[in-house]
Amino acid sequence: MRLIAFDLDDTLAPSKSPMPERMGAALSSLLDAVPVCIISGGHFGQFRDQVLAHLGASTEQLSRLHLMPTCGTRYLRHDGQDWKQVYAHDLTPGERDRALAAVEGEARRLGLWEEQTWGEILENRGSQITFSALGQEAPLEAKKAWDPTGAKKSALRDAVAVLLPELEVRSGGSTSVDITRSGVDKAYGMTRLSEQTGIELADMLFIGDRLDVDGNDYPVKKLGVPTHAVVDWRETADVVEQIVASLAGARA
Repeated sequence: MRLIAFDLDDTLAPSKSPMPERMGAALSSLLDAVPVCIISGGHFGQFRDQVLAHLGASTEQLSRLHLMPTCGTRYLRHDGQDWKQVYAHDLTPGERDRALAAVEGEARRLGLWEEQTWGEILENRGSQITFSALGQEAPLEAKKAWDPTGAKKSALRDAVAVLLPELEVRSGGSTSVDITRSGVDKAYGMTRLSEQTGIELADMLFIGDRLDVDGNDYPVKKLGVPTHAVVDWRETADVVEQIVASLAGARA
């Protein structure tokens, strides 16, 4: 494999939480061996707060890290001093306004607009509008309890999609719905990554926690990228440590 890509929430770190020290150490070691990409529906601020602040990577290691917020509609690389945006494929003001109005209106109509929340319910991420039923900062246990079967999120996604036929409406995290330009998902991002790096999709490995058919990582699997499913960051750390050991053994 010539590059390894990761989902963020519940793959590298608990949802909306800092990356644990063990995972950071494993990821740093991996960056010594192969390029790494992090691709998520989250915005760059989440990448910074959850991962970069806890990575402890050198400038050389950061040069091999590819960041793809909002499913790859934004792409950032480290230039030796700071993170620089290579491209951004943003929604137009009209598209953003229609998306915000549609998702709020349908959430209220369906009784899914909650009164007790933690942080913003609606977020304009430039290239993506995200609805988070309990707010961006909701605790993990509250998020797990809100929609254990996924029925609420699916109902909202379907209702909003009818109103926005020109845009893509899809399930995001455990309590979120994301709206982007049509055809934008993690498969879109991985395709752009291949274009940017010159690395064939077949030579990449994607690791994520939602590779099931209804999961937001599934488009990567459907695209044909080799994948490895995990249940949480601990399993990811196990996998990464095994990969690092095997690569070290191959070089010995």
